[in-house]
Amino acid sequence: MPVSGAARFALLSVAAALATMGLKLLAWKLTGSVGLLSDALESGVNLSAALFAFWALRLAVQPPDAEHAHGHGKAEYFAGGFEGAMIIAAAAAIAWAAIPRLWDPKPIVQAGPGLLISVLASGINGAVALVLRRAAARYHSAALAADADHLMSDVWTSVGVVLAVAVVALGGWLWLDPLIALVVAVVILRTGWRVLHDAAQGLMDVSWPEAERAVLDTVLAPYRAQGLAFHALRTRRAGARRFVSMHVLVPGAWTVQRGHDLVEAVEAQVRARFAPVTVFTHLEPIEDPAAYDEDQPDR
Repeated sequence: MPVSGAARFALLSVAAALATMGLKLLAWKLTGSVGLLSDALESGVNLSAALFAFWALRLAVQPPDAEHAHGHGKAEYFAGGFEGAMIIAAAAAIAWAAIPRLWDPKPIVQAGPGLLISVLASGINGAVALVLRRAAARYHSAALAADADHLMSDVWTSVGVVLAVAVVALGGWLWLDPLIALVVAVVILRTGWRVLHDAAQGLMDVSWPEAERAVLDTVLAPYRAQGLAFHALRTRRAGARRFVSMHVLVPGAWTVQRGHDLVEAVEAQVRARFAPVTVFTHLEPIEDPAAYDEDQPDR
């Protein structure tokens, strides 16, 4: 499979996950903090998710074939689903490690070096998250967007862990360390649920966002002003590619050539505003009541 531009950014995420997981594990080994261990476990999730996203993005760019006439774009949503499931599993693992420490807290040692290492790891994650967010917008990639959101969530989680572990080290409140880990588990559990929800929405052919539908309306508005009409207008996305289908109603006296030229112009304008997009149109006479039999709520 070829390596697409989006997939190259997934490789950047893999490299960042390897680096941050190693740093955070070192921070945990130095300090013995279960809070920092929870942070390291989340970086392990980042690694597995980035590897799966790389595979999915390579598959998503494959052209349509006999068995997948609409392409392979939905592979990105499987990456999001996998990432969400791994996040939830990490939350469970963190809770499993933290709960026994509530009754048997352990002292934190070498807090200074451990926290500095954790801050360095968070800086790497933050920088990569910003890069991935821009790449997700550029390539219209659901997998990169999910990865960017997860990394940024990891950054804020790490900030909270570092501050709290510093308080534990300075104040001697050992019970606070496992409590921090449990808070981390709840935070990333919410992230995992959101990532799973977004992946499910993509697999269920959710319509375009309201802002994109408003832009589509501006494309069609000049034709409506000429007395033409559109109905059975439906939208969906599959990874980076958008799909839109519509019935185009024109005067029945028009020639086939004129109607064909009209729908070609409509399709070209939609493609110009939403590429990559696949447009399906169906031409009907505007005077014929039967043309409205299949009318359904737009979008």
